[in-house]
Amino acid sequence: MFLRLAQQHQQVVQDLVMSLQALSIVLEQRGYPTSCYTCGHKIKSASFMVSLGEKHLIRFLVSDYGITWMEIWDDRELMKLEGAEAINQLQELSDIAKYPQQKIHIVKHPQENIHLLK
Repeated sequence: MFLRLAQQHQQVVQDLVMSLQALSIVLEQRGYPTSCYTCGHKIKSASFMVSLGEKHLIRFLVSDYGITWMEIWDDRELMKLEGAEAINQLQELSDIAKYPQQKIHIVKHPQENIHLLK
């Protein structure tokens, strides 16, 4: 049973890495500076970052050790999510790629709302 669960987790990580690579390409085409780095040839981990505006950065890390979403504003960490919550947050980010003309609400900064329109 544990070997099967480990294999399933590795498949989820690989799927996430490939999805992050595709999302990086699409967001870059939409004008958002992105980077997506993987380690090795077996697609076991990735570091994904996208700038959503001045001082607003998203970082998503995925590996066999865990999955983390960090939202950074002006070099300060606003939000950190892990596991399923981190993966769910990717849906809002992917909406930028799916609906480029629609305002997408990503985060409420303590001092202002950030709406992205591309």
